[in-house]
Amino acid sequence: MAEPLILALDQGTTSTRAILFDRSGQALAEAGRPLQQHYPADGWVEHDAEEIFRACVEVLDEAVRKAARSMDEVAAIGITNQRETVVVWEKATGRPIHKAIVWQDRRTAPLCEELREQGREGEVTQITGLLLDPYFSGTKVRWLLDTVEGARAAAVRGELLAGTIDSWVIWKLTGGKVHATDATNASRTLLYDIRKGAWSPSMGEMLDVPLALMPQVRDCAGDFGQTEPGLFGRAIPIRGVAGDQQAALMGQGCIRPGEMKATYGTGCFMLVNTGEAAPVSRARLLTTVAAQVNGRTTFALEGAIFIAGAAVQWVNEGLGVSGGPTAVEKLAAGAREDHGVVLVPAFTGLGAPWWDANARGAMFGLTRDAGLSEIAQATLDASALQTRDLIEAMRSDAPEAFHGGVELRIDGGMSRSLWFSQRLADLTGVSVCRATYQETTALGAALFAGLGAGLYGSLEDAAAARPPTEGFQPAMDTHRREAAYARWLDAVERVRS
Repeated sequence: MAEPLILALDQGTTSTRAILFDRSGQALAEAGRPLQQHYPADGWVEHDAEEIFRACVEVLDEAVRKAARSMDEVAAIGITNQRETVVVWEKATGRPIHKAIVWQDRRTAPLCEELREQGREGEVTQITGLLLDPYFSGTKVRWLLDTVEGARAAAVRGELLAGTIDSWVIWKLTGGKVHATDATNASRTLLYDIRKGAWSPSMGEMLDVPLALMPQVRDCAGDFGQTEPGLFGRAIPIRGVAGDQQAALMGQGCIRPGEMKATYGTGCFMLVNTGEAAPVSRARLLTTVAAQVNGRTTFALEGAIFIAGAAVQWVNEGLGVSGGPTAVEKLAAGAREDHGVVLVPAFTGLGAPWWDANARGAMFGLTRDAGLSEIAQATLDASALQTRDLIEAMRSDAPEAFHGGVELRIDGGMSRSLWFSQRLADLTGVSVCRATYQETTALGAALFAGLGAGLYGSLEDAAAARPPTEGFQPAMDTHRREAAYARWLDAVERVRS
């Protein structure tokens, strides 16, 4: 018999993709569809949930056909998704009552500010591990119930369901038979008690969201039903679900305390596995569920850098450097040593651990002989120096997770640059491992599904299928590294002031 295959569905912010993997983690084929963005008002971002589902069915089918394989060979489907985007739909018809509200959407900022002024954020953080921010999906559900005509009354009557994109897709794929999510996605809603592993009545009351709307919470490598036979010619088990960053954590094999990954895209998401400890962050990092397997929950600290690859794009477009990221890297590599130029790319404020929404970008240390090369290097250095900010904050919040040597596993667009990968090691002072296969998010979903389908004997067995890596060791001397970091901290303080 042919070796069983795993089909991963990666439903992201700008596209929907499917990748077919074999048991060793080798990608056989992929298919994708762009996702239309809707901007009905300033700061509002929406997606069409029905468009998302249609694309999911299309790409799952196309990926298998591209590999010239059969759906009969697919042992399981794994799903990963944009974590905080939310849908509310009618239980009887499956019709969404409104477009999906995307994680980037800021329409619930006034509600978050109102709760913050009431002194509720400490309670929120203690229960959910999160901060009061419109980024998370609970306040979005509240907005939908309060704004869509008849929605709250229908919710009270038990006629509506709500959930993040994974639960919407599961409900549709199973023909309405399964309303479920996994613990990682639940932990991003502002409605889930991460330590009790259950929906929180006090958070439901605070946000005025009936918890009966919410899906069942299951293991990441769990039973999420099976697809309707008519969709793909047979019923296919859905056996793995995880939010995108937690899926990438799994795809990078970060299953033990102290193992951490950073994904460098437009911004950067960095997570460190803290094991069964769920530390309350003093640096305003997020405490989130890393994974739940066989009923055992492990946690992670998460920090976000708002601007990473977007700063490189700014050099291309704003400063007129043509040739994309490669041209910026080439300029950076030719900069004078110790030129002293520092760029703080706070174009939309500063993320963790500073959390200063009012900070704005600035450049310091310009001299007459500073040019595009020095600015390009300062731009790339900013991502590395912000990464060190997060490492220092994580080390402070969870020192027990850093008892051994520190290794940072990286993926995403910027990690394709060998120069940046080495610079990251130099400026953080930690070992860097670059994944040679970049689609670690989809791979993580596949590994969870393979574990849930019994293709792997254990979590360790599944994590062993992570892609090969290329290592980079710090080569910069300590004095230069610390001087660069001191200049950075001084520049950040000036921006915040």
